[in-house]
Amino acid sequence: MFQTFTESTNPLDGPPRLEALRAELKDADLDGFLIPRADAHQGEYVAEHDARLAWLTGFTGSAGFCITLHDRAGVFVDGRYRVQVKAQVALDQFTPVNWPEVKPWDWLIKALPNGGRIGFDPWLHTVSEIAEYREGLKNSGIDLLASANPVDQVWPDQPPAPSGKITAYPLEYAGENSGDKRARIAKILTDAGHRAAVLTLPDSICWLLNIRGSDIERNPVAHAFAILLDNGRVQLFTDPQKLTDLAPAPDIDVLNWGAFQDALGALAGPVRLDKASAPIRISDVLTKAGVKIAYADDPCILPKARKNATEIAGTVEAHLRDGAAMVEFLCWLDSAKQKPGLTEIDIVKKLEGIRRATNLLLDISFETICGSGPNGALPHYRVSDASNRTLQNGDLIVIDSGGQYIDGTTDITRTICVGTPGADERAAFTRVLQGMIAVSRARWPRGLAGRDLDPLARYHLWTAGQDFDHGTGHGVGTYLCVHEGPQRIARSGTVPLEPGMILSNEPGYYREGAFGIRTENLCVVQDAPDLAGADARDMLSFMTITFVPIARNLIDTAMLAPAERNWLNAYHAEVIDKISPRLSDGARDWLGQAGAAI
Repeated sequence: MFQTFTESTNPLDGPPRLEALRAELKDADLDGFLIPRADAHQGEYVAEHDARLAWLTGFTGSAGFCITLHDRAGVFVDGRYRVQVKAQVALDQFTPVNWPEVKPWDWLIKALPNGGRIGFDPWLHTVSEIAEYREGLKNSGIDLLASANPVDQVWPDQPPAPSGKITAYPLEYAGENSGDKRARIAKILTDAGHRAAVLTLPDSICWLLNIRGSDIERNPVAHAFAILLDNGRVQLFTDPQKLTDLAPAPDIDVLNWGAFQDALGALAGPVRLDKASAPIRISDVLTKAGVKIAYADDPCILPKARKNATEIAGTVEAHLRDGAAMVEFLCWLDSAKQKPGLTEIDIVKKLEGIRRATNLLLDISFETICGSGPNGALPHYRVSDASNRTLQNGDLIVIDSGGQYIDGTTDITRTICVGTPGADERAAFTRVLQGMIAVSRARWPRGLAGRDLDPLARYHLWTAGQDFDHGTGHGVGTYLCVHEGPQRIARSGTVPLEPGMILSNEPGYYREGAFGIRTENLCVVQDAPDLAGADARDMLSFMTITFVPIARNLIDTAMLAPAERNWLNAYHAEVIDKISPRLSDGARDWLGQAGAAI
């Protein structure tokens, strides 16, 4: 799954906003300002209150930033968003910049050869990020200055900060009570000689305290900061009104946001702080108070990623439930796509309706991506009234969707064809499928990371001179965020994969202006079954937990090796076995044909 977008220009009259921002910068004696996508919690998804980048520029991608100067404004995006940004920003006011090929400090040095003063909001940038900027700007005459956020000052109707209710997450789904988790993480602190840890990531806090929230749409997390002491006691900083329906444990102190900075200054060090995710403002407060900082990873990150047996069992059940809903949907779509007039919006509404008919869906896990024809070539596409297409004969449809259930979070992509696919489409689809199968079948020595597996997904595409500009897989939470770190299958995936980690497996291919392809299953890292032989090494493998058929009419079977064909037939047999008992009669019959051996 990937963050989506509506293909339209900014409806919010961006240029006057840009001029208002520049006037504010002039009053503050600043030559420019950094405007990130992030909020104070560095989440991929932000509340409307924190959507400053989108408000100013119109760009709604999940990654990117703007640097606004008095005579230019660059919107920095990576390869996933270079089509999207051109569709969303006013190109006479904002200039798309290819990032990370162009480093922001190099861009600044070129734009301000005589130096200057660049402001940034210290709550919206991490310690690592600002350190990297300062290193890049060394000896340039350009100074980075912490500042009040001028975007907030010129945004008259800025939505209020979210204040959704916080609820308890039942032990029957968490598999471990909060007290035991806190004791376990506190031991990590004491073993390292740390007296406390500052937690800023909402999903880490929710996991640690066995709570869930509703501050971010589609992600059941609560905005909060927390301080975990080495005795397991926690100070939770948020709006106490969020907890009116929940009685915290005696060793959890709930305090107002305003108490956070004073609490930081009162800590005894060393205090553990994750410089990759903590706002630099926290580091500055601790330093000013003379509190020693120990920079290290958020101590909840890896324990949260290693799902326990209860979480895995719940996630497996959620995927079976969701798989049955997907099969009911695909059965409907197989007939509906033959009728004239069906649109992308029709498909999105039908799929969500079928999921909700389970009466167990709490929310979709992200805005459904349904891109037909050329819209499918935009990996982050989100249909709008303006972009909505009527299906046409020969279209490929990329449908990427998921559900939030109390026992698990799902994410699945299937590519479907309307009518008869062309030879190019079938060849590309098969190469993508071969990559997905290669990752699914992989066995690897314990200790390898996602970057070591990523080439498996791309090999067949590379042989044809093709590739895709996103990672092969991301981590997934259990009734938490559909994108979860630190594990990922990508060139940047440096964290070793460990048993219990849930990841997506989703290679793709996109031909701009023509079609897109993506096939995605979720899988769990497990100990590999024993291999014969005295010299067999300690290996890991994946257990696939998504059970939905793959469109056989898009497969060029002549391209498949015998092992690939065997894997696909065995997968479809397992889909039929696990999903058929959960289906209506019509969908069961359809699945029997869709999953027939090739």
